[in-house]
Amino acid sequence: MKSPNASRMILAASVSAIALTAQAPAFAQEDTAAEPAATETEETSALKLGSIVVTANRREESAQDVPMAIAAFSGDTLKQLRVDSVEDLQTVVPGFSVSQSYQGVPTYTLRGIGFNTINLSATSTVGTYVDEVAYPYPFMNSGPMFDVSRVEVLKGPQGTLFGRNTTAGLVNVVTNKPSDQFEASTSVDLGNYDTWNIEGMVNLPLSENLQARFAFRSENSDEGWQRSNSRPNEDRGTVDKLGFRASLAFQPTDNLDIDFSYNGWLNKSDTIGGQGMGLTPNTNPNFIVPGTSGPSSTAGFNQPGLIAYLANNFPTSAEQSDWAPYADRAASVAGVPGIDGPHEEDSSFHALRLGMNYTFDNDMRLVSLTGYNKLEREAVLDWSGVPYQILLQDIDGEIKSFSQELRLEGQNSRANWLVGAYYGKDETIDGNRTMLRDNANSNFVSTAAYLLTVDPTLLGLPGAVSGLVSLVNVDPETGLPYTAAQLLNSFQTYYDTGDFESTTKSIFANADWEITPEFSLTTGIRYTEDQQKYAGCSGDVNGSMQPNVNVFNRVFFSLIYGLPVPPAALTENGCNTYDLATNSFGPVTSDTKEDNVSWRIAGNWKPQDNMLLFASVTQGYKSASTPVNAASKSEQNAPATQESLLAYETGIKAQFFNQRLQTNASLFFYDYEDKQSASFFPDPIYRALSRLQNIPKSEAYGLDAEITWLVNENLTAIGGLTLLQTEIKEFDTSDGFGLPVSRAGDPLLYSPETSASLALLYDRPLNETLGLRGSLSGRWQSKSTAGDPNDPLYDIDSYGILNGSLGVYSLNDKWDISVWGQNLTDEYYWQQITSNANVVLRFAGKPRTYGVTLSYRY
Repeated sequence: MKSPNASRMILAASVSAIALTAQAPAFAQEDTAAEPAATETEETSALKLGSIVVTANRREESAQDVPMAIAAFSGDTLKQLRVDSVEDLQTVVPGFSVSQSYQGVPTYTLRGIGFNTINLSATSTVGTYVDEVAYPYPFMNSGPMFDVSRVEVLKGPQGTLFGRNTTAGLVNVVTNKPSDQFEASTSVDLGNYDTWNIEGMVNLPLSENLQARFAFRSENSDEGWQRSNSRPNEDRGTVDKLGFRASLAFQPTDNLDIDFSYNGWLNKSDTIGGQGMGLTPNTNPNFIVPGTSGPSSTAGFNQPGLIAYLANNFPTSAEQSDWAPYADRAASVAGVPGIDGPHEEDSSFHALRLGMNYTFDNDMRLVSLTGYNKLEREAVLDWSGVPYQILLQDIDGEIKSFSQELRLEGQNSRANWLVGAYYGKDETIDGNRTMLRDNANSNFVSTAAYLLTVDPTLLGLPGAVSGLVSLVNVDPETGLPYTAAQLLNSFQTYYDTGDFESTTKSIFANADWEITPEFSLTTGIRYTEDQQKYAGCSGDVNGSMQPNVNVFNRVFFSLIYGLPVPPAALTENGCNTYDLATNSFGPVTSDTKEDNVSWRIAGNWKPQDNMLLFASVTQGYKSASTPVNAASKSEQNAPATQESLLAYETGIKAQFFNQRLQTNASLFFYDYEDKQSASFFPDPIYRALSRLQNIPKSEAYGLDAEITWLVNENLTAIGGLTLLQTEIKEFDTSDGFGLPVSRAGDPLLYSPETSASLALLYDRPLNETLGLRGSLSGRWQSKSTAGDPNDPLYDIDSYGILNGSLGVYSLNDKWDISVWGQNLTDEYYWQQITSNANVVLRFAGKPRTYGVTLSYRY
């Protein structure tokens, strides 16, 4: 629900920010080194903030000259603040948040714009790039971030200049390139939870026109930070990651530059456990189903001990979690295999990049950028949140992604311009096997299938249905009726799979026009064609789904839809997704083709030195998405069409007090159409089934403000604030019981009204050979929701995180040693809440971690 004072707060803060900047600056987090003053009287004039160079417009320029909200950080600043992953960026970028689905896929949200999905195959509203090559699927960012030159976070739709259209913004990680000087470094972290991290780099000038650079980072912990409530000797949360990069730079002529890189990671870390905290309405015996006089029938099939466990183990700290005992989940039951292996990832990512830049004699430049990414993922997950087999999964996925961009760039006395074309093709297999042995929903259905064969009147059906039951109660492999044991042990497990082929093609142009020395105009446009071919279904595993589908589903499909004959029987390991149009079980296919025109117009006015005022209007899109669902019906795997966002923004960037203070402030309004969202639709058998749906109308608006202040030659302060309001304006859908509901007036998920960050960076010499360096950084965000805003179980409470470090180093920059801590106050917080159809569970952030780092440079 919208806070009654939120609009007033945003307006007041906006006026305050603009009033401040009217007298003095602008900002993008930057290298903040300042040369020491020659004398005390010269100190004020000598101390100045540096300026970070970004490539938001696909060319190098100061962040203060780009008419766009940008949070940009140098590699040195990121290292001092211990930002080692894309997820860590949320600690320094207000308005950016990262949550994790129960399948371990990260969800990025920026200024309230995100796509909450469990699927490996889903693209994000926030694009991610490494050296301008798209990593279009968020799980590709699961490795460590290291040897980085800078990171740029661009806020607002990014469709005109970057290859993959995104509605929220993008993150561009720029790595250090090979140079013509020998360099080498290594660092070691030792910390609690038996943490030991190693990072290294070597830069080699191989010849006058050939350079190489090699870097790696290994992250390891031998003790998990989560512990089972029911079996305290078991833990989860150990880390085992390795990231690596090899880069070559070649200059065969004065006009041609070629750079090649191989980037990748391996991940064998534990998957994270959930914290069960309550029952879903469907399984809660105290919840009265709307329109009835009692609870759901499913509530009577809860696993014995589940209600007592939840009552006695409500989570109060990050370490608490639970999962099914290994012996139970690994065992075969009634011939159906369990899920074996430890709770961990076995994932890998490999990325190849080839860039070629040719500069013509007239200074025009032709740029070719080729990328190929391959992601493979296997993982065992238990998201039960309780010590029962409520929901376990065995994940198996693969993504191959190819991209090619060509662009021609030039400039004349009035304009900087570029034109280009982009092609991308992705091939994705997204699969998982789910096990539900102690799940109330599946046990209710398997029991109902058994009761049908005993006496249909026990389910309120007329006795005449017995003939239909006898007709369908036949095992297609044996020709015999199913036994009671087969029926009661059905619906233990099934697989979901989606096979995708996605293609995107676009042409684009952009220009910065100098109208007068003080005023310029930015114009950009891109035409895109997207196509996604899909084939997928839910399926049987070794006969587990057959008794349920062949008896329960076929009887009710025949009765409800008035079928002249039941659908043909499900065969072993076949697809059990039902299509009414063909009256058959089988794969679901779709071929979605869409096009769009994204564009941007920005006016840029420099009324004086070190000040930029801008206003922009931007139209952005995100391509269609098709879910990989546990799909009883074909409608569940129907695609959601492309979404669009029209963004209005105005802001100021300025420097004051002789460039010791920089401030950025911008106001934005988003008109959001056809947002892709997980939802339900009514079903006469299962009440409600999941699907993707487009929300017709939403909006978001707010204020971004950022300040960097060089307090003195030793201390720099960096602060950021985002005030945000989001609201669904129009969305008629169904709830979890299949009943109609309007979501108009609800906020968007994972969209706190206030988020703020502050970092203090301290650096000073102690004597002629040693220096002291320290940092203190914090992030705070207000309450938000991960689901129904009227259900407190889905509340993400407000929280704040405090990190810090302190160390000494040699002034010749050869070595340094520091102690550090993250989440110093041991704050218990959570960033994701979901349900497994029985239990509502949250995923906690890490508790306090601390350690020491030793670095040496050659």
